[in-house]
Amino acid sequence: MTLILLQPLLAGGYLPGLSVPRGRRVHRWIGTSLVVAILVHVLGLWITSPPDVIDVLLFRSPTPFSVWGNIAMWAVFAAAFMAVFRKRLRVKPPIWRVGHTILAALTVGGSVVHAMLIEGTMETVSKAALCLLVVLATAKVIVDLRVWASFKRRREG
Repeated sequence: MTLILLQPLLAGGYLPGLSVPRGRRVHRWIGTSLVVAILVHVLGLWITSPPDVIDVLLFRSPTPFSVWGNIAMWAVFAAAFMAVFRKRLRVKPPIWRVGHTILAALTVGGSVVHAMLIEGTMETVSKAALCLLVVLATAKVIVDLRVWASFKRRREG
């Protein structure tokens, strides 16, 4: 969750001491780290219970937190795919930005629900506080960067 919290702060340029270009580079590195962390998480789950992982990936798991984690995972992978293949996809920047933002919001929503439904090692109040910070940071950046406004102007013009 802390990696997810850093992402909008970096994208919006809210971390002091980082120029916008450097913040974007760090954003890419954190995104890569997030993908790796998810893969390690799923690998660890696979080692302990392959049938459960298969059920989750096929959306057959009876536990609601698994569904939300799965949705968030695929959203992260799709956002990373978009970022890596941005130039090859030949999508206009406003459309790319809207797509990446939708996937980021889906990642945040799915991750927050996933985390809140799991009873694990993290204490409930601190987990809720971290989740709230992630949601607020993401919402602030989406509003401040006015992703939708640039897309709408482009479509109308």
